[in-house]
Amino acid sequence: MSGGLLVAGTTSDAGKSVVTAGICRWLVRQGVKVAPFKAQNMSLNSFVTREGAEIGRAQAMQAQACRVEPTALMNPVLLKPGSEQSSQVVLMGKPVGELSARGYHGGRQQQLLGTVLECLAELRGTYDAVICEGAGSPAEINLRRTDIVNMGIARNAGLPVLVVGDIDRGGVFASFFGTVALLSDEDQRLVAGFLVNKFRGDVSLLEPGLDMLHGLTGRRTYGVLPFRHGLGIDEEDGLRVSLRGTVRESNTAPPLGEDVLRVAVCAIPLMSNFTDVDALAAEPGVVVRFVDRPEELSDADLVVIPGTRGTVKALEWLRERGLAEALVRRAAEQRPILGVCGGFQILGEHIEDEVESRKGAVDGLGVLPVRVRFAREKTLTRPVGEALGERVEGYEIHHGVAEVTGGGAFLDGCRVGQTWGTHWHGSLESDGFRRAFLREVAAAAGRRFVPAPDTSFAALREEQLERLGDLIEEHADTDALWRLIESGAPQGLPFIPPGAPA
Repeated sequence: MSGGLLVAGTTSDAGKSVVTAGICRWLVRQGVKVAPFKAQNMSLNSFVTREGAEIGRAQAMQAQACRVEPTALMNPVLLKPGSEQSSQVVLMGKPVGELSARGYHGGRQQQLLGTVLECLAELRGTYDAVICEGAGSPAEINLRRTDIVNMGIARNAGLPVLVVGDIDRGGVFASFFGTVALLSDEDQRLVAGFLVNKFRGDVSLLEPGLDMLHGLTGRRTYGVLPFRHGLGIDEEDGLRVSLRGTVRESNTAPPLGEDVLRVAVCAIPLMSNFTDVDALAAEPGVVVRFVDRPEELSDADLVVIPGTRGTVKALEWLRERGLAEALVRRAAEQRPILGVCGGFQILGEHIEDEVESRKGAVDGLGVLPVRVRFAREKTLTRPVGEALGERVEGYEIHHGVAEVTGGGAFLDGCRVGQTWGTHWHGSLESDGFRRAFLREVAAAAGRRFVPAPDTSFAALREEQLERLGDLIEEHADTDALWRLIESGAPQGLPFIPPGAPA
């Protein structure tokens, strides 16, 4: 059996995904054949593998860090929220039903443990090391009985656990101690130690606290990673109702032309794959901002309506906020709009939905000559095509089937004037197509913006993964980390009371 490690966190968004990717890239540099794994992922940002399986984008990014092709084995269970109370369950890359949180944790989750362990065993039989990512916190005592992603998987697979804490939030020592102290004796034996993430300042000032933490818990700290801008790639959080004011971090290079290009992304409910706009933010001179008010569209050169797990719900939200009227007016004025997946469906004339919202017949914004019918079977493909004279690659994840009745051709969708629609996620990562599209947008907006001729989104992504590998190599005790991966948790780790409730 190969080596393994579970990267857990004191909280959600502590940095588990990027730390896992960083460890993977560091191991690859050492010549280790490594794979990522997350037993259960809750995310609206997903990806389609070459075999047509849907997995979390974070695991696809981690597979890239490992320089291997992502597969469904790396994320056997994906939960895609459809509301605050229910999620679509995707098992081995295919949707198998919709469940409430109570229904899932009440029995269905535990039934999936066998599948999860089989996937992990298959990966461990193929790779030298498997770096697993937990979810939320391992000390969620209300969910421990049915856990299959944190200590549940660690116990069953004998994995050592490294707990990551975000010190930028404050309270990291209490979080580390409390996480261990709320675990059972059996679980505590697997928690080898801690990794501090997002530290700013002089590490020498932190070291006395780390020594005291070691004295209190008997567990060492395996590294202190400094805060770095621009490493929040492929986030999992898709439940935020509004991201107004959030700016996607852009390339620091100045624009080539005389103007910048302003992109406004409608922060619709249940946004899915909003990472599509990262390729725009990577362009020098392109400023990408999430908005949720109609007046925020007025100075935008391009408005993007992203994907969503709730097309009809997002459409209602746009109407309630006055954004729908602003979008229709914008289209009539021949000002650029791009709709992707759910955003494309919203721009159409008519939606028939007995699957996702079960609202039946709903009128769209009527900007594009498209009629959408929701099918029970989900489309999961990796299409390749051509648009604006350039080769384009993408991936499709949707229940809606679009019937295009007019307009000009645009990938699988259509174009009317300066309004564009497609189901293809990831199309803007194709460099030549992205430049051609931005030239069209700039011309329509009257901006003297020039796309950089040499921006490679794939190269920028690779640079980010290299930076993650650097963080681990330069700021973690890699010798101790390798011993942990190879040999498991140290023997004789002390029990920290009170432990988990009975």
